[in-house]
Amino acid sequence: MKDTFEICGVKFKPAKVFDNPSDLQLREWALEQGGVITQAGNLAVITKVRSRSAKFTEIYHDKAPEEKDLRLIKEVFDYLKDKEVIRLDRRMCMHPDFVFHARVYITAGYSRIPLMWGNTLFEPDDTDNDPDFVTITVAEWPERRVMVFPEEGLTIILGSDYKGENKKAMLRQLMYAVKKRGCLGLHAGSKIIRVKRQGDLTDVGFLFFGLSGTGKTSLTCHSHWLDYPERIIIRQDDVVILRPDGSALGTENSYYVKTDGLELDSQPLLYAACLSPRTILENVKVHEETLSIDFRDSSITSNGRAMVKRADVAFTDDQIDLPKVHNIVFITRREDVVPPVARLSPEFGAAAFMLGESIETSAGDPTMAGRAIRVVGTNPFIVGSEAEEGNMFLSILRRNPDIQCYMINTGRVGATEGLAGENITVKDSVKIVEMIARGEIRWKEDAFWGYELPEEIPGMDYARFEPRNFYQPAEIDSLKEALRKERVEWLERFEGLDPDIINAIRGG
Repeated sequence: MKDTFEICGVKFKPAKVFDNPSDLQLREWALEQGGVITQAGNLAVITKVRSRSAKFTEIYHDKAPEEKDLRLIKEVFDYLKDKEVIRLDRRMCMHPDFVFHARVYITAGYSRIPLMWGNTLFEPDDTDNDPDFVTITVAEWPERRVMVFPEEGLTIILGSDYKGENKKAMLRQLMYAVKKRGCLGLHAGSKIIRVKRQGDLTDVGFLFFGLSGTGKTSLTCHSHWLDYPERIIIRQDDVVILRPDGSALGTENSYYVKTDGLELDSQPLLYAACLSPRTILENVKVHEETLSIDFRDSSITSNGRAMVKRADVAFTDDQIDLPKVHNIVFITRREDVVPPVARLSPEFGAAAFMLGESIETSAGDPTMAGRAIRVVGTNPFIVGSEAEEGNMFLSILRRNPDIQCYMINTGRVGATEGLAGENITVKDSVKIVEMIARGEIRWKEDAFWGYELPEEIPGMDYARFEPRNFYQPAEIDSLKEALRKERVEWLERFEGLDPDIINAIRGG
């Protein structure tokens, strides 16, 4: 029987398997299990767990599971011998050299999870083939655990009914698999901005790095209000495969949009897509009497989500791959002296990759939301050596000198105790990215960091972000020195990291 196999010497054999039920069937089950149809005609569901289980995740990469872990797996599989599960097969990626077969098994009382996960990816080529990656989810398990076995391509999710856990389980396995093939799986969005440069329409490829909730999706899926024949072409929202030749392959067929505070004015494409009948809302406020959707109400959670099909987002096409990356943008959120944008050398770009500076959001650890953090590659799903990934990233930049890196701050400048400083709005960041694509920003060198800062950005009052508007010269120096010290100490933690990456921060 194809749904019987052994893991760590323990046999997996559920009582009954619903083999690849249709989308319609899964939706009907989801409605029976508590989902509702909103005023917009889409399905809305509520989960018990509303963020990823980062604190409860164990990766068995360079270590074997302990006896207690094996006992837990046996208890879970014994439990499933009497349970019905849903099996769903999907395909990740479209490029013929990078096609992965992913399979989930999820206890039947949680049909909304395979429904959302299945809509994330592509229809499989052959469901009878052995899968590259398998995820087993027992959402009702009393203990919350995520057990990751990279060499086996296996993830076991216990005690979580959050769709994002299943989504990231497969992407984590994919990123590890492609690293073994000399590529980098990146937590990044991708798009093309087609603009006139010197009178000619030019396609400019972008990658956007950023932790969930910091603006990655907002910038990836923004139109920049361009007028025809200028336009954008959105490719991917979450994970891409960066190859040594500077191309970036897509992985998914949907976007997992954070809906908290979503507004038509600043994010028109995402707002419209979230109202599509095919969209599935997760933990988004739907008023009981009117069934109207309220993105401003975060009473359920500030990590409300929408599973949006790519085809429902304007300015997408039938491709998910980016033939050439020209610009890489690292999105950070700080509130002091980090500028709205800086242009980086390859070495500083690799340092920005390793620093992964941002703030914690409700998507990761809600109890720490708002706190400054650093996550290599803004990617909490790296398996294996993080230094190796930083060195690989620098190597790709050096092999592709036409790739330019930038750091964009989507937070504030000039915050002090009792004063908020100057907010960097979505419109500010959107304009910055547009002018990068057009090549119309005039740059000057920053004597302290060695990177370049704008002298002027067309269409934007950049002077309002000058640190001297908020701090005395001595304060600016002190804040920069403290930040440099923090950054160097962070980078020195990674054994085997190319010293050029650390020296880019030291100024050496």
